Amino acid sequence: MTTFKSDLDIAQQSQPKHIKDIASILNLDSDTLEFYGHTKAKLPLSLIDQEKIEKSNLILVTALTPTPAGEGKTTVSIGLSEGMNKIGKKTTVVLREPSLGPVFGMKGGAAGGGYSQVIPMEDINLHFTGDFAAIEKANNLLSALIDNNLHFKNKEFRIDPRTVEWKRVIDLNDRALRNMVIGLGGKLNSIPREDGFNITAASEIMAILCLSNNLEDLKTKLGNIFVGFTFDREPIYARDLNAHKPMAILLKDAIKPNLVQTLEGNPAIIHGGPFANIAQGTNSIIATKMGMSLSDYVVTEAGFGADLGAEKFLNIKCGYAGLRPKGLVLVATIRALRHHGGAKKEEYNTPSPEKVAIGLANLGKHIENSKKFGLNPVVAINSFTSDTEEEEKLIIDYCAKHNVQAVVSDGWANGGKGCTEIANAVIQSIEEGSNNFKPLYDWNETTQNKINIIAKEIYGADSVEFSKQSENTLKRISKLGLDKLPICMAKTQYSFSDNEKLICRPKGFHVTVREIEIAAGAGFIIPILGKIMRMPGLPRVPAAEGMDIDANGKISGLS
Repeated sequence: MTTFKSDLDIAQQSQPKHIKDIASILNLDSDTLEFYGHTKAKLPLSLIDQEKIEKSNLILVTALTPTPAGEGKTTVSIGLSEGMNKIGKKTTVVLREPSLGPVFGMKGGAAGGGYSQVIPMEDINLHFTGDFAAIEKANNLLSALIDNNLHFKNKEFRIDPRTVEWKRVIDLNDRALRNMVIGLGGKLNSIPREDGFNITAASEIMAILCLSNNLEDLKTKLGNIFVGFTFDREPIYARDLNAHKPMAILLKDAIKPNLVQTLEGNPAIIHGGPFANIAQGTNSIIATKMGMSLSDYVVTEAGFGADLGAEKFLNIKCGYAGLRPKGLVLVATIRALRHHGGAKKEEYNTPSPEKVAIGLANLGKHIENSKKFGLNPVVAINSFTSDTEEEEKLIIDYCAKHNVQAVVSDGWANGGKGCTEIANAVIQSIEEGSNNFKPLYDWNETTQNKINIIAKEIYGADSVEFSKQSENTLKRISKLGLDKLPICMAKTQYSFSDNEKLICRPKGFHVTVREIEIAAGAGFIIPILGKIMRMPGLPRVPAAEGMDIDANGKISGLS
């Protein structure tokens, strides 16, 4: 039986270069860097060059509808970047930062896997350069200022505490913090009211950081955060509480992207980390533009399936950043296709051409959706040891019938050497010039129309039903003058529908907009489909229980 090294073992056995050597690959002098030790550095925003951005080639990596373990978008993104550098294309991979919730919970870290990783793996997965901590503090400063105004100044502001939906955040999975009552214990402890915690990745501050173009833009967006209403039903924003300026101070370093490296010594930029089922699910505009300013090609990824992260990347991020992707990679795993074909969890690694053939309908819908954006995807078959040639051929032949090239990506086992074929396929798709990106909808459409377009065109829903509460919010959005904002759907990542049990490519279904939230600071509207959790809980046996650190500071059990 073949024994494979763990991701952590592979990372710890690597010999990282000094970060100044990685910077030199990007033609950067070490004096431009803000060092965080020998293997990490922050990049100043002054390096962003719009002229170079327009000449660079942006490649988005997305995936089919995932299993709970994920399908390896980050691994493929890193492997593709390694492969492209191997064939002589100056490429930087630009990724999101991991959240400690999944790291200590069930899913694990987000630094890639096998021989397609970014390093230092432990640092990236654990605190990194403190960006998440700064976002947490900025979020909670606004919470403190809201409660302070309720305590001291509410005769002036007349904030109705029942309308305040802003929650505190912490970067851990902790279900006990979801809902609570604060301000108990007497008048000295402020006004009693309902509150709770979200995970930091779900904070609107995270979304704002990732959609800001510079520090001034960040400050303006922070000021636009919708806090609640007065007793006279007038809106209150963070700027009314003078909260945006000190919040921006806390984020003055977090807004700068982080430079690290791949296992093969190629540049990687990591910045921001919003989840894709509740936010936009992509790294920051600043990080993407930084990569494009410094490289001929940039590989980036968007969270969960293409119906979530990619849709939001293309409709929201590209709209705010003025970006036009030149290529799209759609990651598929045979494990996920078996799942969509009806395999139980314990059968994911059991070969079944019959189940794969059924599950291909899910991949087909994602291919169809990609083409609606004017992008013809390259399908990357992320290789697992349980895959069979017969199953791989089914995917390749299916894609060929849809005029799409499918290539096995073997970055997990072989790094860049295992990704040269997918790299060549992606370069070919760009050079053919057949991709002509276009957004799915016009932001000037009504909010209701934009929701309908996404649900029907991307999910395949027959219709959208709006609850009474969501209909009232639609009226409020219009009254506030926010109806020209793009849509950031919040729904399960496990189905095209709002019911995670409807796998593969469901037909004849309806989706229900249960409620709608206003993220005026981030600049989007959030329709909530089904029950969405912004504060996950730990599993029965969390990953944290298997972790340790020895007397020399060596970490074990991190995945």
